[in-house]
Amino acid sequence: MARKRKGRDISGWLVVDKPAGLTSTAVVNKVRWALDAKKAGHAGTLDPEATGVLAVALGEATKTVPFITDALKAYRFTVRLGQATNTDDAEGEVIATSDARPSDDQIKAALGQFVGDIMQVPPKFSAVKIDGQRAYKLARDGEEFEVEARPLWVEELVMTDRPNADHVELEMTCGKGGYVRSIARDLGAVLGCHGHVVRLRRIWSGPFDAEDGLGIEQIDEMAKTPDLDQYLLPLEKGLADLPEVKCTPEGAAKLRNGNPGIVLPSDVEYGDECWASFDGKAVAVGIYKAGELHPSRVFNQ
Repeated sequence: MARKRKGRDISGWLVVDKPAGLTSTAVVNKVRWALDAKKAGHAGTLDPEATGVLAVALGEATKTVPFITDALKAYRFTVRLGQATNTDDAEGEVIATSDARPSDDQIKAALGQFVGDIMQVPPKFSAVKIDGQRAYKLARDGEEFEVEARPLWVEELVMTDRPNADHVELEMTCGKGGYVRSIARDLGAVLGCHGHVVRLRRIWSGPFDAEDGLGIEQIDEMAKTPDLDQYLLPLEKGLADLPEVKCTPEGAAKLRNGNPGIVLPSDVEYGDECWASFDGKAVAVGIYKAGELHPSRVFNQ
């Protein structure tokens, strides 16, 4: 018989403004402990030295994580020109240098190559899998290997400041699976001067903003108290990018049992993915077909 997981049955989202020096997993564990929650997960890993929004899902909200992972995200970051590192960030060893420094106009002109549908090679020090093993493990062990390029949608990449000849500040909005470190590395290569990330902050992810996030110190101060519960956002926040349909009482009952349920007329079209609500609460996510929602995920709340 499986052991029952300890903790409270709470569902929702807690937005954290992650500090540098903590892994995403450590933040999730901190939130789970502070809220005494049975289940928690996050929507999109941040590197340990990166800061910014890390949305932590609790309970039934973990079923909405894929929709946040797939959503657009925005990053503000600083690139150090003139140096390449083996990790593509400031944590690694410098492996190449250059005295060349591009002008502002040259940088702005080069950014266009990284907008739209692009192919991106993730850093060797990343969590992508190579023959079943994490790339960062192979890299740390000194193994020789290649990382395959993968598609990435970049909605926007702009230069926001040039504090000095060695540094350029950029903002990027992109889809799922983007590596800012790869952008810095590849931009440096295109400009002929090398480059790596020295500062990275995720400013928003889907419907969640870093400026609305709690700091770790605040979470510690309110841990195990009702005060922290007040910062929980509803499960439905994770469904912000999907259209909503309302269901009948009979439809809600069927959906909760995993069966197709009748939903009220709306502007969704046959085959659309959407979520059904009853009395303002999410009941299920699924595919709309001829007046019914065929569920793929059902919420128990």
